[in-house]
Amino acid sequence: MSNEDRDMRVVEHLSELRRRVIWVLIIFMVAFIGAFVYADPVVRYFQKNADIQWNVFALGDGLRVYMQFSFVIALVVTLPFMLYHIWRFVSPGLRPHERKAAGAFIVPAFLLFITGLAVGYYLVFPMLVSFMKKFSEKLGTVETFGISQYFGFMFNIVIPLALLFELPIIVMFLTRLRVLNPMRMKKMRGYSYLVLVIIASLISPPDFISHLSVFVPLVILYEVSVVLSRIVYRKQLKEEAEWEREFYGERQEKDAVLTVDRE
Repeated sequence: MSNEDRDMRVVEHLSELRRRVIWVLIIFMVAFIGAFVYADPVVRYFQKNADIQWNVFALGDGLRVYMQFSFVIALVVTLPFMLYHIWRFVSPGLRPHERKAAGAFIVPAFLLFITGLAVGYYLVFPMLVSFMKKFSEKLGTVETFGISQYFGFMFNIVIPLALLFELPIIVMFLTRLRVLNPMRMKKMRGYSYLVLVIIASLISPPDFISHLSVFVPLVILYEVSVVLSRIVYRKQLKEEAEWEREFYGERQEKDAVLTVDRE
């Protein structure tokens, strides 16, 4: 392949990437506007669940809350489309069976993200709030919650945890692309656990039980990812062996036919 052809291909890939990024951004903006218009019931639901006295400390706090919720709702709505466009962008470089398998990751990835949001909101966040309130009670202070600060803190906990729940799907996808494999993940286990400890300490209260409550699910996610990577990797090896057997079998048959024709 000449340098000109190679440059043309790079330009084509970049143009394709740009087109798909623009589509995702358009979908996100439409979802954001729709979520902003109809976000009131969602905001009310989370206010009711918190069951605390709300306050605003700045004129724009109310607007900021609606913007925060609209962003998260738009992110949830856009995620399947974003995953679809990622799949369409990388699929030309995959074999037909790999393309089909990669496309099957879209629904599980979306469901894992929703699961991560639920775990973050219903498990980790209440634990953090309860821990923080104990110190306020010890000081004998009156708790005054700013609505923007409260929900901002909540989303800072919930969204990163939801993204971490994508780990099994990311690992399977990267294994399909031959970027990762189970042997490499086993070698990286010690470093990965260290990273998970740091993440658990950052998103949980500073006590051992809370760290452990967040760290254990993250470790389970990592080990599940290793198992899934092993399954995908073995399937890849099997598919490659079958492909080579069929390819070389057909080639041997053609060589035999040519030999017979020559004779």
